[in-house]
Amino acid sequence: MLVKVFGSAIFGVDATIITVEVNVEKGIGYHLVGLPDNTIKESNYRIAAALKNNNYNFPGKKITVNMAPADLRKEGSAYDLTIAIGILAASGQIKSEEVDKYIIMGELSLDGGLQPIKGALSIAIKAKEEGFKGFFLPEQNVKEAAIVSGIDVYGVENISQVIDFFEEKGTLQPTTINTREEFYKNLDFPEFDFAEVRGQESIKRCMEIAAAGGHNIILIGPPGAGKTMLAKRLPSILPPMTLREALETTKIHSVAGKVKDTGLMNQRPFRSPHHSASSVSLVGGGSYPQPGEISLAHNGVLFLDELPEFKREVLEVMRQPLEDREVTISRAKFTITYPSSFMLVASMNPSPGGYFNDPNAPVSSSPNEMQRYLSKISGPLLDRIDIHIEVTPVPFEKLSDTRNGESSVEIRKRVTQAREIQSQRFAMSEAIHYNAQMTTKQIREYCKLDDTSLQLLKTAMERLNLSARAYDRILKVSRTIADLEASDTVNSNHIAEAIQYRSLDREGWLG
Repeated sequence: MLVKVFGSAIFGVDATIITVEVNVEKGIGYHLVGLPDNTIKESNYRIAAALKNNNYNFPGKKITVNMAPADLRKEGSAYDLTIAIGILAASGQIKSEEVDKYIIMGELSLDGGLQPIKGALSIAIKAKEEGFKGFFLPEQNVKEAAIVSGIDVYGVENISQVIDFFEEKGTLQPTTINTREEFYKNLDFPEFDFAEVRGQESIKRCMEIAAAGGHNIILIGPPGAGKTMLAKRLPSILPPMTLREALETTKIHSVAGKVKDTGLMNQRPFRSPHHSASSVSLVGGGSYPQPGEISLAHNGVLFLDELPEFKREVLEVMRQPLEDREVTISRAKFTITYPSSFMLVASMNPSPGGYFNDPNAPVSSSPNEMQRYLSKISGPLLDRIDIHIEVTPVPFEKLSDTRNGESSVEIRKRVTQAREIQSQRFAMSEAIHYNAQMTTKQIREYCKLDDTSLQLLKTAMERLNLSARAYDRILKVSRTIADLEASDTVNSNHIAEAIQYRSLDREGWLG
């Protein structure tokens, strides 16, 4: 008897429906075809034990399982439940009239229990698009899949619950979640708050500008100056995620298996990979492609602490994603694209010893040592970072001050107002949402300068020997400063402040 059941494969961040055809006939043997990997080839042992431990039989006949499309490689253990239900239906042990109306996914334990899978949200979205009636998956993944309305999502703990459902014996009910209610819950309660930061008012101003325009920023300063503390608080002043952004972000984390039991993500991600990270772990890929850190930081912040300690080739692979806001991974048999629209926040010491031109520093470095250290970061990468700012140690008087600074909630209000101005400005552009994403054409249109501002910028360009890309960065930052003041035009004050935020372009830093 031939039965068709349906599962799904993840390709990039999207799902593809997989038809699992199970044929049970006279003879002997178990044949699994359709480019399965070793994990799927081993599934018959898990399935046989799970069925026996739940009082069902693994047929002693010729079983042929075809996973279509046959030219697409299938991987992972999530097809165990799909194949098991197909075998039971094809051998007549359960009713088969309804099994082809559902997506069925899950890894089986030997006792019939189910282990979590990856990409549940993407699969649920695809199942709804393809008109399936429902989706069976492990209980641990049900919250993320139930985000999708218009399809019945069943979280199950054991294969017996799925069998009882098709046999009309159980009382399994679909899980429903009010997506908007879940999303807006805890939206305004950041884990870290700028009110806890003592002093550093000028740096807070920089962080506010960076958040308002979505600009990349690098913090340069000695150990203990507060670089990491400031970076960790940046997500708390970013505008709240929209529902669309939350779905995009959750989808990527779901594919990477990092959503667990949280459902829809409502806080912007903050990723901080160690400096020993490889190129693949940062941008994604591998023999079984997975999104990298830059994609997991999509719609959030990627923090690279001690930037010069990262391998140079690792940093260089970030140059294109920083410009394109997506990363395309090409292999001989496939090409996949992961979104990677993130804010880059980097920190670094100014020298190997951690101090810059400080005669009282405990560790001093020669100019040659400093030059070698700073040359680990390429000029083209620094050009893609809009704001360079020096972070100086906080004096004792500021540290001992018991008064709280301005809270993240207050700063976020100003940032959100500036972002709303930008949203209206770029309302006709699908791919542009904030100033950091502006193209050259849009910079010329929205950053028109008067004669005074133009002369100021010309002088800075000549003295600092800035590149054309740095010129564009200054205009983008000045446009954001103007938006924070609700100014329609960019004036010389905005240009002057933006020029100050190019510390690494000054003489004495990179030579």
